[in-house]
Amino acid sequence: MRRVRYQVAASLDGYIAGPNGEYDWIPLDPEIDFAAIFSQFDTFLMGRRTYEPMAASGRALSPGARTVVVSRTLRPEDHPGVTIVADGVAEAVQRLRAEEGKDIWLFGGGALFASLSVLGLVDTVEVALVPVLLGGGIPLFPPGGHRVALTLTAQRVYRTSGIVLLEYTVGGAPKPRRARRKNGRGRRS
Repeated sequence: MRRVRYQVAASLDGYIAGPNGEYDWIPLDPEIDFAAIFSQFDTFLMGRRTYEPMAASGRALSPGARTVVVSRTLRPEDHPGVTIVADGVAEAVQRLRAEEGKDIWLFGGGALFASLSVLGLVDTVEVALVPVLLGGGIPLFPPGGHRVALTLTAQRVYRTSGIVLLEYTVGGAPKPRRARRKNGRGRRS
């Protein structure tokens, strides 16, 4: 089964975009191999608020990859080459996961991440923490949402930019190991 991976850049104060949706604060670090990152995916899943600015800048479609947008307001006939999902989002994502192919990039959209994670449809959270404080904007995870337990699986520091990449699986954190009690003779049982 293909994985849904919420892979996103975030400021140190937890925003994935500035107050006006801007992302000019994300540096292009030469240590990060963007071609290698993009090669792991063949489907980009996003909400309307992520898709619209990308479409306006001409970067909504990636050659060889499918773009799926969750929106109740976009009309499919106005967005050729894009799959619009208005209803049955959980079922649509389950169908995507069941297809053959590479992983699915949940590309931005904290609200979409929140709604999919409560349904158990997100497998990993991969956050590139950028050393900047925005003071406001679009949050990584919307306030008032549910709790999502994460387990750290990898980390990397990019020295040039100071970006710290943290990778987590979604689900309960590992249970702490219980200390074994000593028996009466000073040995552990």
